Amino acid sequence: MKIRCLAIDDEPLALNQIGSYIEKTPFLELVASCENAFKAMEVLASNQIDLMFVDINMPELNGMDFVKSLTHKPQVIFTTAYSEYAIEGFKVDALDYILKPISYPSFLKAANKAKTLSESSKKSSDSESNIKDCIFVKSEYRLVRIMIADIKYIESSNEYIQIHLMNKETITTLIRLKVIEEQLPQEKFMRIHRSFIVNLDQVKVIERGRIIFDHTIYIPIGDQYKEKFQSFIDNSFV
Repeated sequence: MKIRCLAIDDEPLALNQIGSYIEKTPFLELVASCENAFKAMEVLASNQIDLMFVDINMPELNGMDFVKSLTHKPQVIFTTAYSEYAIEGFKVDALDYILKPISYPSFLKAANKAKTLSESSKKSSDSESNIKDCIFVKSEYRLVRIMIADIKYIESSNEYIQIHLMNKETITTLIRLKVIEEQLPQEKFMRIHRSFIVNLDQVKVIERGRIIFDHTIYIPIGDQYKEKFQSFIDNSFV
């Protein structure tokens, strides 16, 4: 997906140059070129813009004040002939600052920063969207929706598993422990025995190689799982 760009500069030659640089860069898309900040506002009101190349010295409303006026602003790369604006530019979270006359290598270097940031944001968004908050299991001819955060621990019994919830309800379903283990977020749940998976957020007391829930439920930590579980403890130990 290309980064949608807006070029803003009151100098026609500079504006054309930025526009041509955008068009020759494979991961950028030029949405519009504007000769002043007011036209840019109109474009922003009706288009999705990811990145703006903004000249600072413009009549009536300069580029710096224009960017400061925006409530929801795209990423910004300032373009100007005056280096003294650099510090102020970074104070408004500008991605970069390019001095005129602008060469394509300097333009591309700044554009690549926008590309890296865009890819990082997308990966983060994709990761968040892939996190499940619930699962469905079949129990007694019904499909039951279980919120993952409500699971305290899971116990295997032959071909069945019992899902023990925070409210002390137990749901039994015909499924192997390994299968449900693969459906749970690894940062929250850990298999600590061949017959048990626990919600790590609910581990409060550990005694003599066992996790104790509600003062009456003792879950053993199997030998082959001790090292991994100990690593979890060590990372949280004060």
